[in-house]
Amino acid sequence: MAALDAILQQHPVWRGGSLARSISVLPTGFAALEAELPGSGWPRQALTEVLHEGSGLGELGLILPALAALTGAGQRAVWIAPPHVPYAPALAAAGVDLVNLLIIRPQNRYYALWAAEQALRSGSCHLLAAWLPRTRYAELQRLAVAAEAGDTAAFIFRPLTAAAESSPACLRLALEPAGLELGVHVLKRRGAPLASPLYLPLKRPFHVLGRAAHPRARGGDAPAARLLGLPVHA
Repeated sequence: MAALDAILQQHPVWRGGSLARSISVLPTGFAALEAELPGSGWPRQALTEVLHEGSGLGELGLILPALAALTGAGQRAVWIAPPHVPYAPALAAAGVDLVNLLIIRPQNRYYALWAAEQALRSGSCHLLAAWLPRTRYAELQRLAVAAEAGDTAAFIFRPLTAAAESSPACLRLALEPAGLELGVHVLKRRGAPLASPLYLPLKRPFHVLGRAAHPRARGGDAPAARLLGLPVHA
């Protein structure tokens, strides 16, 4: 047993009964969440799946502290295919530097996947949030490889029903409304499973997303250059 312990100390072998601490992460802004995540933060170079039913239950509030910290430090964040038009005043009030937020609304899921992969591989995107409701395992795997190559924290928002599907994401969270809090079930992480949900306080009232976005709205899809900063109009 002593010999095995010596080998494990000399080599970076991950042990399932403990949380991985040596990975690159972003602070989440939630102490209770960081206490349960490997490395005490959002994993960089990896996918985080955020599963939820509908929209508006506070799913974006989960990543807003990290988004504000990154953009405030002059680093670029990219959103792909958000379901609603982002509401600039709410984002600014949360500390997000709108100049460093790029929003892309592709015409279909194939363009969305392509845009997400290119952003992840670019090396200039530090946080990606993509709404990809119908995504296959192989497609998620490509995004995971791209996130690792680009040293990016990637958040993929999908329906709650996707929890029944296999996923290459290193972190999977399922959300539920809980009054003025957000219930977070950690479905998958590097390390021992988490049996009980976490309840995180969210700042309210907070309406980050406005009316529903539509890819065929008047004027068609604006070029990416026009979507630097907000507001973004359909």
